[in-house]
Amino acid sequence: MTEDIRGVLQGALLVLAALFPIVNPLGNAPLFLSLTADASEAQRKVLARKVAVNGFVLLVAAIFAGDLILDFFGVSVPVLQVAGGLVVASLGFRLLHDSGEATAPGNVGAGAIGARAFYPLTLPLTVGPGSISVAVTVGANFPSTLQPYVGDALSALVGVLAVCASIYACYAFAERLTRALGSTGLAVVMRLSAFILLCIGVQIMWNGADALFGISAARRG
Repeated sequence: MTEDIRGVLQGALLVLAALFPIVNPLGNAPLFLSLTADASEAQRKVLARKVAVNGFVLLVAAIFAGDLILDFFGVSVPVLQVAGGLVVASLGFRLLHDSGEATAPGNVGAGAIGARAFYPLTLPLTVGPGSISVAVTVGANFPSTLQPYVGDALSALVGVLAVCASIYACYAFAERLTRALGSTGLAVVMRLSAFILLCIGVQIMWNGADALFGISAARRG
């Protein structure tokens, strides 16, 4: 039993190590704060919880059924990367050129704010094509025999749960960034984060195009 628990924890740490850097809740917290500038602190915490739950569902679905869903629609992972990277890049471009004018919190309805919980706060800001691709790859490498699969499935659930807990913690308390950085520092961090998000989107598109057309191999040749 001890060996089984140790194996599950090791697998969970591997899933966490694979997904956490690309989900990057710490780096996305300023962007989350920018996109929810017109929300109150209480509404922002509700949104953080919804984003964490949505992210959990998306990542678990990608791990356990992502390859089947893509096969059903005839979509390959490289095509997912190109299309998803375009969406991520467009979001980064929009945030990079945002006016940055503050909006009074709490002056919009809860429904209007809640509608953003899935798009764009969960997809593509938090769980984008990069993390979905990694999750699909993790699921595709599960063993075919039942007993190892059960252990790997539990590891995947624990690892994804840890990632989503970090998403909630970073987003729910993103307001503290304002007080810690000040208005000027926060503006700099948000612009820099938006530019990095734009670069990530372009990189994801490039990876997909490279896999589809062998661009890197052609250049080396």
